[in-house]
Amino acid sequence: MQADLVIRGARVIDPAESFDRSADVYVRDGLILDVARPDEALPAAEAFDAGGLVLCPGLVDLHVHLRQPGGEHKETVATGTRAALAGGFTVVACMPNTDPPLDRPEHLRWLTEVINRDAACEVYPIAAAILGGDRERLSDFVALKNAGAVAISDDAMPLQDAATMRQALLAAAQAELTFIAHPELDSAGQAGICGDPAVAAGLQVPYADPAREAEAIRAWQTAAASLPRRNRAALHIAHVSSAQAVAAFEEFTRSSHLRRLSAETCPHYFALTAEALRTAGPNAKMNPPLRMDADVEAIMEALRRSIIGIIATDHAPHAAEEKARGLLAAPAGIVGLETALGLVLECLVRPGILTLSQALAAMTWQPAAVLGISAGRLAIGTPANFTLIDTEATWTVDSRKFYSKSRNTPFDGWQLRGRAAAVFFHGRLAMLDGQVLV
Repeated sequence: MQADLVIRGARVIDPAESFDRSADVYVRDGLILDVARPDEALPAAEAFDAGGLVLCPGLVDLHVHLRQPGGEHKETVATGTRAALAGGFTVVACMPNTDPPLDRPEHLRWLTEVINRDAACEVYPIAAAILGGDRERLSDFVALKNAGAVAISDDAMPLQDAATMRQALLAAAQAELTFIAHPELDSAGQAGICGDPAVAAGLQVPYADPAREAEAIRAWQTAAASLPRRNRAALHIAHVSSAQAVAAFEEFTRSSHLRRLSAETCPHYFALTAEALRTAGPNAKMNPPLRMDADVEAIMEALRRSIIGIIATDHAPHAAEEKARGLLAAPAGIVGLETALGLVLECLVRPGILTLSQALAAMTWQPAAVLGISAGRLAIGTPANFTLIDTEATWTVDSRKFYSKSRNTPFDGWQLRGRAAAVFFHGRLAMLDGQVLV
């Protein structure tokens, strides 16, 4: 059988199958036809020379804010998915804190129409756990799943007590959806801007006590412990940022009898400390906030030991005029789709904290498994979504060249080694040398 395309000469890594060797990848009708040794060549109508590059499944990001509807001045499905391709991602899952939020089936159906029309890569919506902004009322998880949701989250409206958390886990289990929890408890400490008391004092901004993040994780542990031992609940903890949170989550894993328990962190939590607030100002303001050297070390160690198994971006675009309001008034969040892979390679792979295969697992099949979607693998017959990586390419982050509509990054001007060189989406070249082609 003749292939439409062969990608030749790459080092092929499929972390889900522990596959890492030189191979040629064949594509027919937008699907993977075969992954074969170079000496097993099949006929192909077209060839792409990937010599010197790494080919892996298209990267998957399960924590992205596309801002549509209601925040189109910050990002849209069209701009956000092109930013994703530029960074090497072929799949993103979008958070529900839009305006209106994704708390009703009709809102999800509207967004699905936009995705079908405008998206340059795969987009999977995550629905809101809270109905109408009222923390006392859970949304209809089953109806939201039927409208296209792949997970449920309390993003922007974090649940505050173990009793409500228990209800949410039971409802998510009934809908057969993962619950993505934001471990944030309302308090003066949690509302802080800086996770380092000395830096907070110097900048005269509120300090954010990491104990509150850990306390929220323990509340979820209490909720999970109250469920029947045989239960179908799946829980994912978002953006772990502190040593105390790592310790609380590790303890949770020891006692959990959930169907699935997982956690993510983000590149800014292993690449930066709160000192970045002194230089990048509001572009280093995020939630949870940046913390101290010991927290960065704990996050790296948690990744190394697979306590945390997923790396997400928490891509959170904000307009320049919003970030210009100063540390106290500016919204929290940074863009991350176009810098994440470079930061992972620079900060984790190059120093030997993770192997390349381990890092790619955290950005491919492991986040896909949380969402229950078919992605992040090089399985024959699945969509031909690939990321080709040049691990030696040296480049400088230039936010003026971002495909994202927003520029709020603390990494502007950083020199990194390693980036996505090309992306194939459903068998078609979608990005080459930083240029998005769709």
